[in-house]
Amino acid sequence: MSDPERVVCADALTADLGETDTDALASVALDLGSHGGVTFGLWEAGPGTDTDVETDEHFLVLSGAGTVSFEDGSTVELKPGVLVRLREGEHTRWEITERLRKLYLS
Repeated sequence: MSDPERVVCADALTADLGETDTDALASVALDLGSHGGVTFGLWEAGPGTDTDVETDEHFLVLSGAGTVSFEDGSTVELKPGVLVRLREGEHTRWEITERLRKLYLS
């Protein structure tokens, strides 16, 4: 017998995240909850380009592709399976070439 309260999201790859924003990346997010002060959820965006000032976050790319660039000149290629850490106050540039979905913890 399974406990339905243990399943936070039955399919993180295809879950409906709701209405998309009208921002440059047409992003949408679904807050899945929190535990021990950490909020987690799903975020999807793109394709397109936008800039952001980050909060402390770890995220795992579930689908899609792109690049996130940092002020120090470093870049991270975004593709399924890549786990990334963002730090509070970092200025980033997101170039998403294929609609990107990530699982985030912040």
